[in-house]
Amino acid sequence: MKKWCILMLILSSYGYAQEIIPIWKNGVVNTKESDEMETIIEETDDILLIAKVQKPTIEVYLPSKRNATGQAVVICPGGGYTVLAYDWEGTDIAKWLNSRGIAAFVLKYRLPNSKSIAQRNEAPLQDAQRALRLVRHNAKKWNINAEKIGVMGFSAGGHLASTLGTQFDRESFSKKDEIDSLSARPNFMILLYPVITMKEPYANDGSKLNLLGQNPSDEVIMEYSSELQVKNNTPPTFIVHSADDTAVPIENSLFFFKALNEKGVAAEMHIYPSGGHGYSLASGDKYLQTWVNRLEDWLNNLP
Repeated sequence: MKKWCILMLILSSYGYAQEIIPIWKNGVVNTKESDEMETIIEETDDILLIAKVQKPTIEVYLPSKRNATGQAVVICPGGGYTVLAYDWEGTDIAKWLNSRGIAAFVLKYRLPNSKSIAQRNEAPLQDAQRALRLVRHNAKKWNINAEKIGVMGFSAGGHLASTLGTQFDRESFSKKDEIDSLSARPNFMILLYPVITMKEPYANDGSKLNLLGQNPSDEVIMEYSSELQVKNNTPPTFIVHSADDTAVPIENSLFFFKALNEKGVAAEMHIYPSGGHGYSLASGDKYLQTWVNRLEDWLNNLP
């Protein structure tokens, strides 16, 4: 029995997630004192939801060294900037990436409706910038090519990913250490049914309200409408959306794809006739679930 317990302990150390790392080691930026506590909600649609994030982290998923491609992806789960669908659009995706030899890092980022944030709209991007830099800083340790680190986002997490991809060089906080001197530019972006625009009539109202608050100025709306922030150094992008998405209209992806093309940024987009919103891996849908095959092809053909 003792030998069996020791064996199980050893095997557990070779499970998918190797460690969970706080991304801010010298105090979280852009915070204020609050009695708010992080909340885990497990009963909603069999999805693990996390709300009121207090301490942003990355959960590390590494493939075996023999299978590793050198690519890595920072994953931003969705949830309307209210919660994080942490397993559905986070850890489940990390496990799939690992099965393809790709390192994955699930980002538990702060949500802008938290009472512990001083400036609500800045916090998610601050966490995403820091997470990308932290992965780049540890590239050698984690058997990663520092020039093959991408970002992936679902729904509101897609908005965060696209904000990082278009505004990676924005100085959203003062440098805390040597990690913050590294580039926060992702080498590629993967966007699933992403929130992109904050302009009416195609904005997702919940994401817009949570991120920007009531009655944001035209300047702020433009700043957080990613289709208006695309530059010629925006990274190559892979997009998936469904035509019947009523939560985040397909125009979000269409506008972004158009902007990428106009700036000469390589982009690939797959539009499925049905699927709605929030389908993660789309397991069980024989057609829609093939989006991961298209992604694998695209990743394999990146420089």
